Amino acid sequence: MTRTTPPRPVNVEAVFPELAAYRGRTTRLHPRPGRPGMRESHVGGPMLWPEGEPWPVCHEPHRPETEGYVPAEIRRARAAGGRPRRRPWPGAETPGEDGPVPYVALAQLFRRHVPGLAAGPDGADLVQIFRCPFTHGPYLERRYHLRWRRAAETERAERFLAAPPEVPMLRWENELPEPCVLHPEEVDTYPWAEDDTLPASLIARIDAWDDAQAAEHGPDAPSYQFDLSIPPGWRVGGYPSWASTGPMAIGCECCGTPMRLLLTAGGDEMDAGSRSWAPWEDRDPSLREKASTKGGPPFAQPTRLRFGRDRDLHVFICPADPGHPPQWVLS
Repeated sequence: MTRTTPPRPVNVEAVFPELAAYRGRTTRLHPRPGRPGMRESHVGGPMLWPEGEPWPVCHEPHRPETEGYVPAEIRRARAAGGRPRRRPWPGAETPGEDGPVPYVALAQLFRRHVPGLAAGPDGADLVQIFRCPFTHGPYLERRYHLRWRRAAETERAERFLAAPPEVPMLRWENELPEPCVLHPEEVDTYPWAEDDTLPASLIARIDAWDDAQAAEHGPDAPSYQFDLSIPPGWRVGGYPSWASTGPMAIGCECCGTPMRLLLTAGGDEMDAGSRSWAPWEDRDPSLREKASTKGGPPFAQPTRLRFGRDRDLHVFICPADPGHPPQWVLS
C-alpha cells in the first residue's frame, strides 16, 4: 500500500512568497510493520550481508546493567499485543566489559527504492545503519555505525548471513526495532524557522503569523513548525528539525565542509502536534481532520525505536567526500 501525505492546511508560499527560494524535497519513508526481505529497503529487517564478512561490533566499555529484556521475549510479547517481562541481568558483567558487543541493525536503504538518497563513496547506492545496544559513560552516550555498499556488487555474493549475532539482553525494549517495510513518498519541505536558518525578518513574520493563527483558531490552528515545514518520522534528505537543541552548524571533522543531511530517524511518525501529516491511508474516513488519525504503535510508533528522549536522530555526511566519517546528532 502506498502512503499519501494530505495537502498542507495552508499554502505556505502564498503566505510567505520568500520561502519558494528555500523549498526542498524530502522522502518520507513511512515505515510500517511487515516482513521485509534482505534485498529491500527497510527498518529492522534482515541486512544484505555477505556470509563470512565480519559483523560490526562496538569495542568500547559499556555501562553495567542490573535489569533488561530478552530479545526473543520482546518479539513474542509484541506478537501477542503485550509487554515483555523485565528480568535481572545475568552474570556479574555487562557484555562488552570484557569483550566486543554486536551492533543492532536499524535500517538499510537502496537508492533504487529511495531516489533521493545521497550517493556514497565510490558510487555506493546502499547504506546500512547500526546502533550499539548499550550506553557509554555517565551521560548514557550512544554509538552508531554506517556502512556504505554498492548494491549490485554485494548482491553477487554466493551466500548471505542468515541471522546476525545478538546480545542476550537489552537494557530497554525500544532497543529492538520492529521489522518494517517502507513506502517512500517525496514531499516539499522548508527550513526550521529559528536563529539564522532563515532571514531574521522572515522568522519574525512567521512567528507573528503563528501567534495570530492560534489567537483566531485556538489550539488546532496550523503552525509553521508543526504543519508546514518539516514532516515527522523517518525521512531522507531535506532539512533537519531542531525542536530540542535549536539549530546547530554541522561541519565535517576532516575537511570543515558544511555537512549534508542524509537521513532522519524518528521514534514517532506522528504526535499531537503533527497529526496533519498523517497519510490518508492511516485515517478513519468516518471522522474529520485531526480526529481522523488512527492511534496505536502500528501508526504512531511503528518501528518501536526511541532516540534519546523522544528526539530525532540526524545522520549527516560530507558532500565533498562521503567517505569522511558521518556525524550523528540528536535534536
